[in-house]
Amino acid sequence: MTVNPCVLCGACCAHFRASFYWGEADDVRPDGVPVALTDDLNPYARVMKGTNQTEPRCIALEGIIGQKVSCSIYPRRATPCRSFIPSYENGEPNLRCDQARIAHGLPPLTPADWEDDRPNPEPEAPDHPPAGLPTAA
Repeated sequence: MTVNPCVLCGACCAHFRASFYWGEADDVRPDGVPVALTDDLNPYARVMKGTNQTEPRCIALEGIIGQKVSCSIYPRRATPCRSFIPSYENGEPNLRCDQARIAHGLPPLTPADWEDDRPNPEPEAPDHPPAGLPTAA
């Protein structure tokens, strides 16, 4: 099975500002983005701490960019994080993904990064015929 290239990357979380509608935070809805990990951006938006600076890095990003990363709030992440589609995950390039990766010294993703690298197994013959089929006597 192919490893999702995002868990080896994290460049987008350390390149872009992650701002979102204030109503996505957990002080408004229980399953929302933890408000303690955000700053107010304006009266209508919040931003993930660490992403609104010259050298951004989201406070929720754990690990080493380009090696192994994870999001500490993955199930509760904000809309811009949920909607960011890495290059070729859906068969199309994402120039913003490429830009973030290049900024961190990583090559842009290619379609091959999403291919299943498992060998194609031969189907196994069952020990017995499927139910409903006659057996040889």
